Amino acid sequence: MIWNWQHKNWPEFTYDASALSDYESRFLHKAGIMHGSLKHIADDDKESLRVTLISEEAYKTSKIEGEILNRDSLQSSIRKHFGLKNDNRRVPPAEQGIAEMVVNLYQTYNAPLTHEMVFDWHKMLTNGRRDLHEIGCYRTHEEPMQIVSGPVHKPKVHFEAPPSQAVSKEMDAFMQWFNHDNQNQDVVGMPILLQAGIAHIYFESIHPFEDGNGRIGRAIAEKALSQGLKGPTLIALAQSIERTKKEYYTALHNVSRELDIQDWLEYFCLATLSAQDYTQSMIDFLIEKSKFYGRHEDKFNERQAKVIGRLFDAGIDGFKGGLSAENYISISGAARATATRDLQKLVEIGALTKTGERKHTRYYLNIDHHSVKISKN
Repeated sequence: MIWNWQHKNWPEFTYDASALSDYESRFLHKAGIMHGSLKHIADDDKESLRVTLISEEAYKTSKIEGEILNRDSLQSSIRKHFGLKNDNRRVPPAEQGIAEMVVNLYQTYNAPLTHEMVFDWHKMLTNGRRDLHEIGCYRTHEEPMQIVSGPVHKPKVHFEAPPSQAVSKEMDAFMQWFNHDNQNQDVVGMPILLQAGIAHIYFESIHPFEDGNGRIGRAIAEKALSQGLKGPTLIALAQSIERTKKEYYTALHNVSRELDIQDWLEYFCLATLSAQDYTQSMIDFLIEKSKFYGRHEDKFNERQAKVIGRLFDAGIDGFKGGLSAENYISISGAARATATRDLQKLVEIGALTKTGERKHTRYYLNIDHHSVKISKN
Protein backbone atom coordinates (compact mmCIF):
# COMPACT_ATOMS: atom_id res chain seq x y z
CA MET A 1 0.00 0.00 0.00
CA ILE A 2 1.18 3.52 -0.78
CA TRP A 3 0.11 6.96 0.47
CA ASN A 4 -1.65 9.54 -1.73
CA TRP A 5 1.50 11.64 -2.24
CA GLN A 6 3.37 8.56 -3.52
CA HIS A 7 1.09 8.13 -6.55
CA LYS A 8 2.74 9.07 -9.84
CA ASN A 9 0.00 11.63 -10.61
CA TRP A 10 0.28 13.42 -7.25
CA PRO A 11 -1.08 16.03 -6.61
CA GLU A 12 -3.63 15.67 -9.42
CA PHE A 13 -6.68 14.87 -7.30
CA THR A 14 -9.68 13.35 -9.06
CA TYR A 15 -13.36 14.09 -8.45
CA ASP A 16 -16.63 14.61 -10.30
CA ALA A 17 -17.24 18.35 -10.23
CA SER A 18 -20.67 18.03 -11.86
CA ALA A 19 -21.89 15.82 -9.01
CA LEU A 20 -20.91 18.57 -6.56
CA SER A 21 -22.28 21.55 -8.50
CA ASP A 22 -25.50 21.74 -6.50
CA TYR A 23 -23.50 22.36 -3.33
CA GLU A 24 -21.82 25.37 -4.93
CA SER A 25 -25.19 26.80 -6.00
CA ARG A 26 -26.55 26.41 -2.47
CA PHE A 27 -23.36 27.89 -1.01
CA LEU A 28 -23.59 31.02 -3.18
CA HIS A 29 -27.33 31.35 -2.47
CA LYS A 30 -26.77 31.17 1.29
CA ALA A 31 -23.87 33.64 1.00
CA GLY A 32 -26.16 36.10 -0.76
CA ILE A 33 -28.83 35.79 1.93
CA MET A 34 -26.21 36.26 4.63
CA HIS A 35 -24.85 39.38 2.93
CA GLY A 36 -28.32 40.87 2.69
CA SER A 37 -29.19 39.99 6.29
CA LEU A 38 -26.12 41.78 7.63
CA LYS A 39 -27.54 45.04 6.31
CA HIS A 40 -30.37 44.77 8.84
CA ILE A 41 -28.27 44.72 12.00
CA ALA A 42 -26.70 47.69 13.75
CA ASP A 43 -22.96 48.38 13.57
CA ASP A 44 -22.51 47.50 17.25
CA ASP A 45 -24.20 44.16 16.69
CA LYS A 46 -22.04 43.53 13.61
CA GLU A 47 -18.97 44.13 15.75
CA SER A 48 -20.29 41.77 18.40
CA LEU A 49 -21.09 39.14 15.77
CA ARG A 50 -17.61 39.36 14.28
CA VAL A 51 -15.88 38.99 17.64
CA THR A 52 -18.19 36.19 18.79
CA LEU A 53 -17.84 34.13 15.61
CA ILE A 54 -14.09 34.58 15.31
CA SER A 55 -13.49 33.73 18.96
CA GLU A 56 -15.75 30.68 18.63
CA GLU A 57 -13.78 29.58 15.56
CA ALA A 58 -10.54 29.91 17.52
CA TYR A 59 -12.04 27.90 20.36
CA LYS A 60 -13.46 25.17 18.12
CA THR A 61 -10.44 24.74 15.84
CA SER A 62 -8.35 24.22 18.97
CA LYS A 63 -10.90 21.86 20.50
CA ILE A 64 -10.75 19.67 17.38
CA GLU A 65 -7.12 19.04 18.32
CA GLY A 66 -8.02 18.28 21.93
CA GLU A 67 -6.95 21.68 23.29
CA ILE A 68 -9.57 23.40 25.46
CA LEU A 69 -9.07 27.16 25.70
CA ASN A 70 -10.70 29.86 27.80
CA ARG A 71 -13.49 31.56 25.83
CA ASP A 72 -13.42 34.82 27.82
CA SER A 73 -9.66 35.16 27.32
CA LEU A 74 -10.06 34.49 23.61
CA GLN A 75 -12.73 37.17 23.24
CA SER A 76 -10.69 39.68 25.24
CA SER A 77 -7.59 39.06 23.14
CA ILE A 78 -9.50 39.19 19.85
CA ARG A 79 -11.13 42.49 20.83
CA LYS A 80 -7.70 43.86 21.67
CA HIS A 81 -6.26 42.78 18.30
CA PHE A 82 -9.16 44.53 16.56
CA GLY A 83 -8.48 47.69 18.59
CA LEU A 84 -11.78 47.35 20.47
CA LYS A 85 -12.57 47.93 24.12
CA ASN A 86 -11.65 44.90 26.23
CA ASP A 87 -11.34 43.96 29.89
CA ASN A 88 -7.49 44.12 29.86
CA ARG A 89 -7.29 40.72 31.47
CA ARG A 90 -4.05 38.76 31.46
CA VAL A 91 -4.43 36.34 28.55
CA PRO A 92 -2.54 33.01 28.58
CA PRO A 93 -0.08 32.43 25.69
CA ALA A 94 -2.20 29.79 23.92
CA GLU A 95 -5.30 32.00 23.80
CA GLN A 96 -3.23 35.04 22.85
CA GLY A 97 -1.54 33.16 20.00
CA ILE A 98 -4.59 31.62 18.34
CA ALA A 99 -6.46 34.94 18.74
CA GLU A 100 -3.67 36.74 16.89
CA MET A 101 -3.75 34.10 14.16
CA VAL A 102 -7.52 34.20 13.49
CA VAL A 103 -7.55 38.01 13.44
CA ASN A 104 -4.62 38.01 11.00
CA LEU A 105 -6.50 35.49 8.83
CA TYR A 106 -9.54 37.78 8.83
CA GLN A 107 -7.58 40.95 8.07
CA THR A 108 -5.31 39.52 5.35
CA TYR A 109 -7.84 37.27 3.60
CA ASN A 110 -7.11 38.78 0.17
CA ALA A 111 -3.31 38.66 0.40
CA PRO A 112 -1.56 35.83 -1.45
CA LEU A 113 -0.73 32.78 0.64
CA THR A 114 3.02 32.69 1.26
CA HIS A 115 5.55 30.64 3.16
CA GLU A 116 6.12 33.63 5.45
CA MET A 117 2.40 33.87 6.20
CA VAL A 118 2.05 30.26 7.30
CA PHE A 119 5.33 30.54 9.26
CA ASP A 120 3.86 33.51 11.13
CA TRP A 121 0.62 31.61 11.79
CA HIS A 122 2.63 28.71 13.15
CA LYS A 123 4.53 31.02 15.52
CA MET A 124 1.25 32.51 16.68
CA LEU A 125 -0.62 29.28 17.39
CA THR A 126 2.39 27.69 19.12
CA ASN A 127 2.88 30.73 21.36
CA GLY A 128 4.20 29.58 24.72
CA ARG A 129 5.02 26.03 23.58
CA ARG A 130 8.26 24.58 24.91
CA ASP A 131 7.88 21.04 23.59
CA LEU A 132 8.50 21.79 19.90
CA HIS A 133 11.93 21.92 18.25
CA GLU A 134 10.85 23.72 15.08
CA ILE A 135 8.57 26.75 15.35
CA GLY A 136 7.84 29.10 12.48
CA CYS A 137 9.47 26.81 9.90
CA TYR A 138 8.79 23.58 8.09
CA ARG A 139 9.83 20.36 9.77
CA THR A 140 13.35 19.07 9.14
CA HIS A 141 13.53 15.98 11.37
CA GLU A 142 14.72 12.79 9.71
CA GLU A 143 12.19 10.42 11.28
CA PRO A 144 8.89 9.94 9.39
CA MET A 145 6.01 12.33 10.11
CA GLN A 146 3.27 9.92 11.08
CA ILE A 147 -0.24 10.18 12.49
CA VAL A 148 -0.58 7.26 14.89
CA SER A 149 -2.84 5.90 17.58
CA GLY A 150 -2.80 2.96 19.95
CA PRO A 151 -0.18 1.75 22.45
CA VAL A 152 3.48 2.75 22.11
CA HIS A 153 4.60 -0.84 21.64
CA LYS A 154 2.10 -1.44 18.84
CA PRO A 155 1.05 1.85 17.23
CA LYS A 156 -1.42 2.05 14.35
CA VAL A 157 -0.19 4.32 11.55
CA HIS A 158 -3.09 6.25 10.02
CA PHE A 159 -0.97 8.36 7.70
CA GLU A 160 2.65 9.03 6.84
CA ALA A 161 3.43 12.41 5.25
CA PRO A 162 6.15 13.16 2.69
CA PRO A 163 9.69 13.10 4.14
CA SER A 164 10.98 16.38 5.58
CA GLN A 165 13.49 16.92 2.78
CA ALA A 166 10.58 17.05 0.29
CA VAL A 167 8.42 19.51 2.22
CA SER A 168 9.82 22.78 0.84
CA LYS A 169 9.37 21.63 -2.76
CA GLU A 170 5.86 20.34 -2.00
CA MET A 171 4.89 23.62 -0.34
CA ASP A 172 6.26 25.62 -3.27
CA ALA A 173 3.93 23.68 -5.55
CA PHE A 174 1.04 24.09 -3.10
CA MET A 175 1.53 27.87 -2.91
CA GLN A 176 1.61 28.12 -6.70
CA TRP A 177 -1.59 26.10 -6.94
CA PHE A 178 -3.40 28.08 -4.23
CA ASN A 179 -2.40 31.46 -5.66
CA HIS A 180 -3.27 30.39 -9.24
CA ASP A 181 0.35 30.86 -10.36
CA ASN A 182 0.85 27.41 -11.88
CA GLN A 183 -0.36 27.44 -15.46
CA ASN A 184 -0.26 23.63 -15.57
CA GLN A 185 -2.96 23.48 -12.89
CA ASP A 186 -5.52 26.05 -13.85
CA VAL A 187 -7.74 26.65 -10.85
CA VAL A 188 -9.01 30.02 -12.03
CA GLY A 189 -12.79 29.76 -12.11
CA MET A 190 -12.87 26.63 -9.96
CA PRO A 191 -15.96 26.53 -7.72
CA ILE A 192 -15.22 28.13 -4.35
CA LEU A 193 -16.16 25.09 -2.28
CA LEU A 194 -14.00 22.78 -4.34
CA GLN A 195 -10.93 24.99 -4.13
CA ALA A 196 -11.31 25.36 -0.37
CA GLY A 197 -11.87 21.62 0.11
CA ILE A 198 -8.94 20.68 -2.11
CA ALA A 199 -6.70 23.24 -0.41
CA HIS A 200 -7.42 21.65 2.95
CA ILE A 201 -6.74 18.04 1.91
CA TYR A 202 -3.71 19.06 -0.19
CA PHE A 203 -2.11 20.90 2.74
CA GLU A 204 -2.98 18.17 5.23
CA SER A 205 -1.38 15.57 2.97
CA ILE A 206 1.91 17.48 2.98
CA HIS A 207 1.69 17.99 6.76
CA PRO A 208 4.59 20.45 6.68
CA PHE A 209 4.84 21.41 10.36
CA GLU A 210 5.91 19.52 13.45
CA ASP A 211 2.52 20.39 14.97
CA GLY A 212 -0.43 22.68 14.19
CA ASN A 213 -1.16 21.35 10.68
CA GLY A 214 -4.88 20.85 11.34
CA ARG A 215 -5.47 24.39 12.56
CA ILE A 216 -3.46 25.94 9.75
CA GLY A 217 -5.13 23.67 7.19
CA ARG A 218 -8.58 24.82 8.32
CA ALA A 219 -7.39 28.44 8.25
CA ILE A 220 -6.25 27.98 4.65
CA ALA A 221 -9.66 26.56 3.75
CA GLU A 222 -11.34 29.61 5.30
CA LYS A 223 -8.95 31.87 3.39
CA ALA A 224 -9.99 30.18 0.15
CA LEU A 225 -13.67 30.68 1.01
CA SER A 226 -13.07 34.37 1.80
CA GLN A 227 -11.15 34.97 -1.41
CA GLY A 228 -13.86 33.24 -3.39
CA LEU A 229 -16.57 35.41 -1.81
CA LYS A 230 -14.35 38.50 -2.10
CA GLY A 231 -14.69 39.39 1.57
CA PRO A 232 -13.54 38.12 4.97
CA THR A 233 -15.77 35.20 5.83
CA LEU A 234 -17.68 34.76 9.05
CA ILE A 235 -18.62 31.20 8.12
CA ALA A 236 -18.38 29.02 11.24
CA LEU A 237 -16.39 26.26 9.55
CA ALA A 238 -14.46 25.02 12.61
CA GLN A 239 -17.70 24.97 14.61
CA SER A 240 -19.28 22.72 11.99
CA ILE A 241 -16.25 20.45 11.73
CA GLU A 242 -15.94 20.09 15.51
CA ARG A 243 -19.59 19.06 15.70
CA THR A 244 -18.88 16.29 13.16
CA LYS A 245 -15.30 15.57 14.21
CA LYS A 246 -15.57 11.80 13.83
CA GLU A 247 -16.84 12.14 10.25
CA TYR A 248 -14.14 14.77 9.58
CA TYR A 249 -11.29 12.48 10.57
CA THR A 250 -12.88 9.54 8.77
CA ALA A 251 -13.15 11.57 5.57
CA LEU A 252 -9.51 12.67 5.86
CA HIS A 253 -8.34 9.13 6.55
CA ASN A 254 -10.30 7.65 3.64
CA VAL A 255 -8.35 9.70 1.09
CA SER A 256 -4.93 9.23 2.67
CA ARG A 257 -3.99 6.46 0.21
CA GLU A 258 -5.64 7.64 -3.01
CA LEU A 259 -6.13 10.68 -5.22
CA ASP A 260 -9.89 10.25 -5.60
CA ILE A 261 -11.26 12.83 -3.14
CA GLN A 262 -14.96 12.73 -4.06
CA ASP A 263 -16.07 11.57 -0.60
CA TRP A 264 -13.89 14.15 1.12
CA LEU A 265 -15.32 16.97 -0.98
CA GLU A 266 -18.83 15.70 -0.27
CA TYR A 267 -18.12 15.94 3.46
CA PHE A 268 -16.45 19.35 3.16
CA CYS A 269 -19.30 20.84 1.11
CA LEU A 270 -21.91 19.65 3.61
CA ALA A 271 -19.85 20.91 6.56
CA THR A 272 -19.52 24.34 4.95
CA LEU A 273 -23.23 24.60 4.18
CA SER A 274 -23.96 23.66 7.80
CA ALA A 275 -21.48 26.32 8.93
CA GLN A 276 -23.34 28.91 6.87
CA ASP A 277 -26.60 27.90 8.55
CA TYR A 278 -25.04 28.41 11.97
CA THR A 279 -23.80 31.90 11.05
CA GLN A 280 -27.18 32.78 9.53
CA SER A 281 -28.85 31.69 12.77
CA MET A 282 -26.68 34.11 14.71
CA ILE A 283 -27.50 36.93 12.29
CA ASP A 284 -31.22 36.14 12.52
CA PHE A 285 -30.94 36.17 16.31
CA LEU A 286 -29.43 39.67 16.24
CA ILE A 287 -32.18 40.89 13.92
CA GLU A 288 -34.80 39.49 16.31
CA LYS A 289 -32.96 41.14 19.20
CA SER A 290 -33.24 44.52 17.48
CA LYS A 291 -36.97 43.99 16.82
CA PHE A 292 -37.49 42.87 20.41
CA TYR A 293 -35.99 46.02 21.89
CA GLY A 294 -37.89 48.10 19.35
CA ARG A 295 -41.16 46.62 20.64
CA HIS A 296 -40.33 46.86 24.34
CA GLU A 297 -38.11 49.92 24.60
CA ASP A 298 -38.42 51.69 27.98
CA LYS A 299 -40.85 49.06 29.33
CA PHE A 300 -38.36 47.35 31.66
CA ASN A 301 -37.28 48.31 35.15
CA GLU A 302 -33.61 47.98 36.05
CA ARG A 303 -33.98 44.39 37.28
CA GLN A 304 -35.91 43.25 34.24
CA ALA A 305 -33.49 44.97 31.87
CA LYS A 306 -30.56 43.19 33.52
CA VAL A 307 -32.17 39.75 33.19
CA ILE A 308 -33.30 40.34 29.61
CA GLY A 309 -29.76 41.41 28.76
CA ARG A 310 -28.39 38.20 30.26
CA LEU A 311 -30.85 36.14 28.25
CA PHE A 312 -29.64 37.74 25.04
CA ASP A 313 -26.02 37.38 26.12
CA ALA A 314 -26.62 33.63 26.38
CA GLY A 315 -26.93 33.70 22.59
CA ILE A 316 -28.90 31.58 20.20
CA ASP A 317 -28.83 28.53 22.45
CA GLY A 318 -30.24 30.56 25.34
CA PHE A 319 -30.53 29.39 28.94
CA LYS A 320 -30.52 25.60 28.96
CA GLY A 321 -33.92 24.51 30.20
CA GLY A 322 -35.23 28.07 30.15
CA LEU A 323 -35.17 30.88 32.73
CA SER A 324 -36.47 29.90 36.16
CA ALA A 325 -37.57 32.14 39.02
CA GLU A 326 -34.38 31.09 40.82
CA ASN A 327 -32.31 32.27 37.85
CA TYR A 328 -34.14 35.59 37.92
CA ILE A 329 -33.48 36.06 41.64
CA SER A 330 -29.82 35.15 41.25
CA ILE A 331 -29.24 37.56 38.36
CA SER A 332 -31.32 40.51 39.57
CA GLY A 333 -30.90 40.21 43.33
CA ALA A 334 -34.66 40.66 43.73
CA ALA A 335 -36.72 39.21 46.56
CA ARG A 336 -38.89 36.25 45.58
CA ALA A 337 -42.16 38.19 45.64
CA THR A 338 -40.59 40.96 43.53
CA ALA A 339 -39.20 38.42 41.08
CA THR A 340 -42.65 36.88 40.70
CA ARG A 341 -44.21 40.28 39.92
CA ASP A 342 -41.40 41.17 37.49
CA LEU A 343 -41.78 37.91 35.59
CA GLN A 344 -45.57 38.19 35.44
CA LYS A 345 -45.23 41.67 34.00
CA LEU A 346 -42.72 40.51 31.36
CA VAL A 347 -45.17 37.82 30.27
CA GLU A 348 -48.09 40.30 30.21
CA ILE A 349 -46.28 42.73 27.90
CA GLY A 350 -45.18 39.90 25.60
CA ALA A 351 -41.46 40.07 26.33
CA LEU A 352 -41.32 36.52 27.70
CA THR A 353 -43.33 33.37 27.14
CA LYS A 354 -44.12 31.00 29.99
CA THR A 355 -44.25 27.20 30.10
CA GLY A 356 -44.91 24.73 32.92
CA GLU A 357 -46.33 25.25 36.40
CA ARG A 358 -44.93 25.86 39.89
CA LYS A 359 -41.34 24.62 40.26
CA HIS A 360 -41.34 23.56 36.60
CA THR A 361 -42.21 27.05 35.34
CA ARG A 362 -39.76 28.35 32.76
CA TYR A 363 -39.56 31.58 30.78
CA TYR A 364 -38.20 32.25 27.28
CA LEU A 365 -37.57 35.33 25.17
CA ASN A 366 -40.59 35.93 22.96
CA ILE A 367 -38.76 36.03 19.65
CA ASP A 368 -38.99 33.98 16.46
CA HIS A 369 -35.53 32.50 16.84
CA HIS A 370 -34.83 30.52 20.02
CA SER A 371 -32.11 28.08 18.99
CA VAL A 372 -29.78 27.08 16.20
CA LYS A 373 -31.14 24.85 13.50
CA ILE A 374 -28.14 23.32 11.76
CA SER A 375 -28.81 21.39 8.60
CA LYS A 376 -26.89 18.24 7.71
CA ASN A 377 -27.41 18.52 4.00
